[in-house]
Amino acid sequence: MHGTPQNDPTGPEGRTLVLGGGPAGLTAGYLLAKRDADVVVYEAGDQVGGIAMTVERDGYRFDLGGHRFFTKVKEVENLWYEIMGDEFLRRPRMSRIYWNRKFLAYPLEGMDVIKKLGPIELTRAGFSYLWAVAKKPFRRKPETTLEEWVSNRFGKRLYQLFFKTYTEKVWGRPCDELSADWAAQRIKGLSFWTAAKEAFFPSKNGDIKTLITEFDYPRYGPGQMWEKMTGAIAERGGEIAMETPVERLRLEGNRITAVTAGGETVTEFDQIISSLPLRNLLRMTDGAPEEVKRAAEGLEYRDFLTVSLVIDGEDLFPDNWIYIHEPGVTVGRIQNFRSWSPWMVPDESKACVGMEYFCFKGDELWDAPDEELVALATRELEQIGLAKAGQVEKGYVVRVPKAYPVYDDSYKENVKVIADWLATVENLQQVGRNGLHRYNNSDHSMLTAMRAVDNVFGAEHDLWAVNADAVYLEEGEEESNPYPYRAGATPAGESQRHDDVAVRTGEGVSSGD
Repeated sequence: MHGTPQNDPTGPEGRTLVLGGGPAGLTAGYLLAKRDADVVVYEAGDQVGGIAMTVERDGYRFDLGGHRFFTKVKEVENLWYEIMGDEFLRRPRMSRIYWNRKFLAYPLEGMDVIKKLGPIELTRAGFSYLWAVAKKPFRRKPETTLEEWVSNRFGKRLYQLFFKTYTEKVWGRPCDELSADWAAQRIKGLSFWTAAKEAFFPSKNGDIKTLITEFDYPRYGPGQMWEKMTGAIAERGGEIAMETPVERLRLEGNRITAVTAGGETVTEFDQIISSLPLRNLLRMTDGAPEEVKRAAEGLEYRDFLTVSLVIDGEDLFPDNWIYIHEPGVTVGRIQNFRSWSPWMVPDESKACVGMEYFCFKGDELWDAPDEELVALATRELEQIGLAKAGQVEKGYVVRVPKAYPVYDDSYKENVKVIADWLATVENLQQVGRNGLHRYNNSDHSMLTAMRAVDNVFGAEHDLWAVNADAVYLEEGEEESNPYPYRAGATPAGESQRHDDVAVRTGEGVSSGD
């Protein structure tokens, strides 16, 4: 990563407050501290990392949502290695789809697909795709829903087989109520022909992000990176305020003039970088316009929970995770934690898997007692055929609120109202997945924080353009322009130079790829 000036005279006049200790917030805190800026990071919980934290119970470590460290953004990759050093492991990527009581390899393997689908289903899917191609010249209306977007590119039958069930399980609503924007962002670069090409003529490590064959991974899970970053912030003079939830922001004119966190109100600061969910931010901002608050209330989030089961015996499967396209069970995805890193499971005679359930906070699944969730996960593990219920020795439940911003049919209009208002608040920037209500992976969440820090030091980046279609690198190309979405000049003291994650067909979730 390129050098940065110390005590930069163009930097903030006072303290910068960072709201939220997830990947984006910690990245901002680290880079500010590295530039000798006065910074404090407020984190509501007792552990940093947000959804990307690693939870430990009795020596077993759980990766919430699964986080593959792979990026085409060299600047982010350099930061990862700056923090982790030799604690990164190079891991093979292996995942499969459980569909119609069969396991299909993913990335797709041509002969495996032919064998598992059979000639009748293959023929139906082929004609369906050809019909979608034939209709393309006659389409007049724009694609507005996820169902339309996927069906137009893969055919209706493949959509029904490999997108619909899993995606609706993840989001809790029909695909014709989900915006096409989600598919355009998350499945960009993958088409019928690229998938078919990879199935029969695989490229080295995958040209498309969804098709990578290996990735980096911290020895003790993704939380190891955020913990090391937290330590680095403190070593450089920054402050980390744990268990200090942000409760109130006061807006006066076009500036935030006070922030209340952990019961104490702070007025001495210059800039704020926030990764708080937009809905939460507007609820706690005194003085924000009512129409902006109404737009924030229109934003929705999908929550999920992981039931981690400790099982007597060897690992149940070699995959990092298996996607469950089976409507007969509630579980959406199953992780094998040892396949991420052997250090995640302390007992070699035991296996440990994470059964992931997608839900809304307050619904029946979310509110179920832990023992009922462990029993449900145990039954479904046996129903799928991966283990006998008697092999399960114990289980742990971890709930994750606001894990995924929902791309419904009104989200874009609501986000625009909020973004237009934020543009008028001169000392507040939003970063990260929930901070921008964009389904970023960790690398692009961190990139938004990098650009926000640049802005603190005089740049004029449009943070809403980071990971927009124009700059979302899915197909292996390098960034020739290190600031492809910048609106202003290079930050003071820097030359115009930088030393310079994955969704699969129908995956729906890929929180850290």
